[in-house]
Amino acid sequence: MAEGYVIGVDLGGTKLLAGAIDADLSVIHRTNRLVYGLNQDELVQMIADAVDEIRVAVGEISAIGFGIPCTFDSRTGMAVQAVNVPLKDIAFGELMADRLNMPVVVDNDANCHTVCESRLGIAQGATDVALLTLGTGIGGGLLLNGQVYRGWIMGGAEMGHMVVEMNGRPCQGNCPNWGCLESVASGTALVREASLAVARQPDTALGQALENGRELTGPLITELATAGDPVARGAIETIGRALGVGITNLVNIFNPQVVVIGGGVIAAGEILLAPAREVMLERALAPGKDVVRVEAARFGPEAGMIGAGLLARDVIDGKTTGAIENHPR
Repeated sequence: MAEGYVIGVDLGGTKLLAGAIDADLSVIHRTNRLVYGLNQDELVQMIADAVDEIRVAVGEISAIGFGIPCTFDSRTGMAVQAVNVPLKDIAFGELMADRLNMPVVVDNDANCHTVCESRLGIAQGATDVALLTLGTGIGGGLLLNGQVYRGWIMGGAEMGHMVVEMNGRPCQGNCPNWGCLESVASGTALVREASLAVARQPDTALGQALENGRELTGPLITELATAGDPVARGAIETIGRALGVGITNLVNIFNPQVVVIGGGVIAAGEILLAPAREVMLERALAPGKDVVRVEAARFGPEAGMIGAGLLARDVIDGKTTGAIENHPR
């Protein structure tokens, strides 16, 4: 493995996390940026600024890996569509390689999570892995026969947009579909579910927290659910059961060894995973349901950043990544 630093960047629907990663895969310097409300030009500039901050703090960088929540077209190198961030029809890797004067590799953010968890994390040693990241939306990543699966032209594995309710609610952001898993099991769905529940039952710790001016967020719901609030706990369990339907589909279609659940919502731990496993065991087919593990991501919210850094290190080590690679002109 080559010496020196690489940078991993994980872009989500609400925030960006970036860090410098050394040859021992230790994260040396991190930066967080909020991305909500930016247009495409502002978002691209903010990403470049975050990378520049790390380069100033750390020094020489060999390559940069970006995980962004987009579908891609490998024939053109374009980032084609994002549901929850303002990126559309942009040659993101080429733009960043030229702007930052640095070799760049770009992949879907959930693919980067999958790289991290399959190489270093809870799915290490497994050849067949399905991963869902639950945040503002739901990202999906697949490892099949030991290789990250991206589809024919890198538009595949968008498992957050599998339909779990044929006539369900419209999905969020730029998704044109109805009844997607993202619409019922994401962090956004959790906040919506908790809002409806606390309106029906306001005399609980969650209702009191809102009366005291706290914002209704996923972390607040998780905090109070862990402390025993029944409304907060019930909202997470509802999301967990919906997640279990999605996991059932993954088990039936891919027969993975491990289903990894990551993203910010996994902070709820077993409050989320126990009902998800219960639904999967009730509804999935044998033998897949009897042998699959459903686990929380070991690297939590840093998995995407570290996975992007691992892809960047592959570039400087001369390994084939399968992602979109660009070098400055």
